Amino acid sequence: MSRRKLGSSTLFAFFICIVLLRSHFLQLVRCQVGELISPPIPENLDLLTRLAYNGLNNLTSDILSSQLIQDYSFCIENPEAEWNTAFNFSSDLSFVAACLAKTGDITPRLCNAAEMEVYFNSLKHGWNHIKPNRNCNSTHWVAGCEPGWACGTGSDETSGFKNPHQIPMRQSNCQSCCEGFFCPYGITCMMPCPLGSYCPLATFHPNTSMCAPYSYKPPPGDSSHTCGGANVWTDAHSSNELFCLAGSYCPSSTETKPCSSGNYCPMGSTDEQRCFKLTTCNAKTESQDIHAYGIMLIAALSTLLIIIYNCSDQILTTRERRYAKSREAAARTVREKTRARARWKAAKEAAKKHSQEFQSQFSGRFSKKNIPNSDQVIIFNQTESETTSDLYPSLSPAASQAKKTEPVHLMNMIYEIEGDSASFESFDLESREMNGKKIISKEKDIHTHSQIFKYAYAQIEKEKAQQQRNKDLTFSGVISMAMNREPIKRPLIEISFRDLTVTLKGKHKDLLRSVTGKIRPGRITAIMGPSGAGKTTFLSALAGKTVGCTVSGMISINGKAISIHSYRKIIGFVPQDDIVHGNLTVEENLWFSARCRLSADLQKAEKVLIVERVIDALGLQAIRGSLVGTVEKRGISGGQRKRVNVGLELVMEPSLLFLDEPTSGLDSSSSQLLLRSLRREALEGVNICMVVHQPSYTLFQMFDDLILLARGGLTVYHGPVKDVEDYFSSLGINVPDRTNPPDYFIDILEGMVKTSSSSGVSYTELPVRWMLHNGYPVPPDLRIHAGPSTSPLNGDRGHEIPCSVPEEQSFAGEVWQDVKCNVERQRDMIRHNFLRSIDLSNRRTPSTFVQYKYFLGRVGKQRLREAKTQAVDYLILLIAGACLGSLTKANDMTFGFGAYTYTIIAVSLLCKIAALRSFSLDKLQYWRESASGISSLAHFSSKDTVDLFNTLIKPVVYLSMFYFFSNPRSTFAYNYIVLLCLVYCVTGIGYVLAIFLEPGPSQLCSVLLPVVLTLIATQSNGSKFVKILADFCYPKWALEAFVIANAERYYGVWLLTRCGSLLKYGYNVHHWIFRLCTLILAGLICRAIAFIGMVTLQKK
Repeated sequence: MSRRKLGSSTLFAFFICIVLLRSHFLQLVRCQVGELISPPIPENLDLLTRLAYNGLNNLTSDILSSQLIQDYSFCIENPEAEWNTAFNFSSDLSFVAACLAKTGDITPRLCNAAEMEVYFNSLKHGWNHIKPNRNCNSTHWVAGCEPGWACGTGSDETSGFKNPHQIPMRQSNCQSCCEGFFCPYGITCMMPCPLGSYCPLATFHPNTSMCAPYSYKPPPGDSSHTCGGANVWTDAHSSNELFCLAGSYCPSSTETKPCSSGNYCPMGSTDEQRCFKLTTCNAKTESQDIHAYGIMLIAALSTLLIIIYNCSDQILTTRERRYAKSREAAARTVREKTRARARWKAAKEAAKKHSQEFQSQFSGRFSKKNIPNSDQVIIFNQTESETTSDLYPSLSPAASQAKKTEPVHLMNMIYEIEGDSASFESFDLESREMNGKKIISKEKDIHTHSQIFKYAYAQIEKEKAQQQRNKDLTFSGVISMAMNREPIKRPLIEISFRDLTVTLKGKHKDLLRSVTGKIRPGRITAIMGPSGAGKTTFLSALAGKTVGCTVSGMISINGKAISIHSYRKIIGFVPQDDIVHGNLTVEENLWFSARCRLSADLQKAEKVLIVERVIDALGLQAIRGSLVGTVEKRGISGGQRKRVNVGLELVMEPSLLFLDEPTSGLDSSSSQLLLRSLRREALEGVNICMVVHQPSYTLFQMFDDLILLARGGLTVYHGPVKDVEDYFSSLGINVPDRTNPPDYFIDILEGMVKTSSSSGVSYTELPVRWMLHNGYPVPPDLRIHAGPSTSPLNGDRGHEIPCSVPEEQSFAGEVWQDVKCNVERQRDMIRHNFLRSIDLSNRRTPSTFVQYKYFLGRVGKQRLREAKTQAVDYLILLIAGACLGSLTKANDMTFGFGAYTYTIIAVSLLCKIAALRSFSLDKLQYWRESASGISSLAHFSSKDTVDLFNTLIKPVVYLSMFYFFSNPRSTFAYNYIVLLCLVYCVTGIGYVLAIFLEPGPSQLCSVLLPVVLTLIATQSNGSKFVKILADFCYPKWALEAFVIANAERYYGVWLLTRCGSLLKYGYNVHHWIFRLCTLILAGLICRAIAFIGMVTLQKK
């Protein structure tokens, strides 16, 4: 039997059992007390009533265990509880007693199973399409066939389970239906009304000729036929005549009472429900006004959010302020002690010089044997005081005491200064090895911020003093510094390349060609050339970041053919664009990079030293607490942003550093400041390679090596900067006076400046001349230009393969070629993203969990600084909840189907758009961080964790208005749980859209997707394909959970309405938890897809 066919008789099983059991038991009573007399004796009436109901109650277990209950379990979760709420008349059997008193015996007039099946099968097409049974036809129509009337069976007819498929003949004792029962049209029997219904006898209304309160008319032309009882029980949408009216309650099916003040009574109530406190409930009220609770909830929620955001912001601000005070105090203390140290050294030198002058003045008065050796004179110590007193025996005691007091005072001051070894040991420039062990032991005792900053600033001042001393060194001093120099701690990386060629796939165009050379550690190599010379391509090829290109030739790391990715943890790459988090301060950006990329074994004091050193070297002290800024919100200047962009790589102490035009947009002083900081890194053994676009002469002289490229990616010069002018002079190209050499060379390569005729060299021949100069093999297509008599080569074709003339392709061929190139480019990107090489960097960076904690702190700060945006999201949700709650009430007929449909659309749309911001706004920052080795899982998990706060709060914000305006029967907790799962699901979908699509299309999909999916999910009469598709739409899962939670609060007379609606929508009351789990699982799957897409589709 199909489910829809079963649905037509779902609850009719209850009535079948009720009728047949009552009939069976009353027949047993007949056998014991004899044939009943109409009307029965009043003393026997109560006994018969109780006996009938007790017999029915004893056989309930048989009904509940029947197969019919199992077949219709989709709308009945607990059959025993549903029985009690719909047909438990034990508290009031007055309607049974009244019917017995009226008819004498109700058994012959009750419907059997076959008659009920006919009735409920007819309800499939609507209650007004009930087909009469065999007792009511065109040739035989008794009074019981009319609505509200019933007839009894003959003495030879039986009713009950003995013959459930036979409709008995009913022609005798036809009269109106009893109160508490209903008699359908064309059925000729009675059925009991369920609890929550009101089934009085009808009265004729002369104005309308209707039998009030029902909607049927007595048969015309028959004055003896009066209005009977109730005529139909069906779902509330078709007919709600039997339902107890809203604002009233019905203790039994024959009694109705108005709802008193302070209580409310929804339609179909059996008793009054007490109103909550702070609500207004007048007499005859259908629902309570709980708007006050919504206002209180939103006020409490707003207060909580304000406290959370303000307190968190205050805590962060206070912490940063205390941190800054500790740092400034430490810096001030170190500077003061540095100045005191300088004054002490100056005083020491002056005293020593003064002592030597005294020695020279009195050298003639004493014999040599009485004069102590000058090497034995100790300044400001006890021996000197004793000697001085012996040298001046004629001095008066007062003068002697005065002379003695001053040196002793100076000596005590110096002892006091020198005694603080913790403060001044790092300033002793001549005892570095001797104090090394002291520093190591001292670092173990460094815990507080003040101690850490004192240590960091002391080291910085020490380095500055050393740099100043290096400027004033003599030749012997340079030799001494070289002999006592500390060993380099960073690994050295040397990159050599031979015949390096980069060809664009599909178009077979050479972006870089036959480049040979080497970049060495401890040196700064500048890459220069005109536009289109392949400078960035060359840098990307060395860094292993080329995508959509074929790289040929050989690249060696420290003389071995090893992938550059094996040293990813100690390689820094500064992109041309300033990719920095705009909603973080300068210091926060640098600190995050340092925490995630420095060695996990490094002490915190050393990390502070590294960050403070970079901030000081790049001149970022004044703006360290300023937000970097975004396009919408201005922050630091462009030059400062460029220096922060470089600082992100310097704080991780790289061994190899690539920079793509780091000086572009900087003025001369800022560029020199940046180069000085890079020069300091080079002294540590860092291999620095950078693309520079026409530097000034001063900046040009700060480079060690130069790689000069011509158009087509051909090398023109590769060697020391100091030799570049000599090399070009050997070719007959001399730099004019007062001309910047790099500008002049680039102008020549651009063809803007012609070489002199005496040189006999064209700018197109310069790459070939360099190959011949170094003995490199010359490509065959360039050999014709090896001599001075060659004709100039077109600059646009110098890097193409001239021997092969490309065939002209059709339009379809070109399209196919472009598609093929795009596919290969995507394949290269995926291969790069999933390529994992052996780690040879010997640096153990923090684990994924530790980085996750760092990410949580960063994302939390970013969210707090976006509090206004979050407030706007909450405000929109609040307005949406108020509007939808007011306009779309939770309709009892559909169990809130329409209101919840609009809720799903609104919440999905708003939450998806908000989720887009999590991953669409910082894609560039993520690509940069991921390329440097920072954990992608930590990045994704931290954002999702912080977004869980919004996932928990947003359902409360929306329901605080919607629930208290629409006032559904389901509890607030049930609505919150469903909405929580829905928000979790749509947030994951928002992640997928943000990662796989650009901002514009992702926003459009976020708007259209919930609307389209909800329309598909609510198509009850669609095709089979649409129904299958609807099963995979998340709006159907959420809508089913909402409707089930609300429908379970309707019972008694609502039982048919519930089963009919659930059957129509295809829902099952047992699927509530399943749908919630489905929503959560969909959210998890979407997050997994988003993470895979984030890792796979990232751009290098």
